[in-house]
Amino acid sequence: MRTILVLNAKGGSGKTTLATNIAGYFADRGDAVALADFDIQHSSLDWLAARGEDRPAIRGIDAAGQGLRVPAGVDVLVMDAPAATHAEALGSLVKRAQTIVIPVIPSPVDMRAAEHFISELMTVRVVERHEVKIATVANRAREGTQAMTGLGEYLEALKLPGGRKLPFLATLRASVNYLKAAERGLSIFEFAPAATQIDRECWTPLTRWLASSRSIP
Repeated sequence: MRTILVLNAKGGSGKTTLATNIAGYFADRGDAVALADFDIQHSSLDWLAARGEDRPAIRGIDAAGQGLRVPAGVDVLVMDAPAATHAEALGSLVKRAQTIVIPVIPSPVDMRAAEHFISELMTVRVVERHEVKIATVANRAREGTQAMTGLGEYLEALKLPGGRKLPFLATLRASVNYLKAAERGLSIFEFAPAATQIDRECWTPLTRWLASSRSIP
């Protein structure tokens, strides 16, 4: 079973948007997908509740309230982590994942918070041993802004334990398409291609990586 964790201890980084669109991407291509919501706010489960029965099925798991109980037959498990995940809780979540995607938004506050969080993440044993693959994504980007330029430079410079580059895969723009998708329990991959072409192109480096062996330890 493929296991993908969307993680950032800072609230408001867009974890749920990323997790739901990753789940929608894999469901749309025919995989049996489960979406585990570890946040007591249940934002991912609320997204699923708005999803029409005519759409590819995604099974919801209330991991915050009932623990992580994955149904049989799941091909891809996407986990939406809560904010303020640190210490033992961080280690416990990371051990469940093959792949971690860290969204960071272009603001000085979020960049400083991401720097502290990523430093903590690098001390988790499975990360130190390279038993999990990690990548970053710039989220809610407005191209040409000074904040976006600074975020890109910061993410490009990040290193893994041992000095290897931490992959910075994609820059996802601030787009109204994500709001439209969230309202209907959809991913951008389930709209007409012409309506979300630019956003799909932004996602391409990330989806290619997630669908490849390069994102699996």
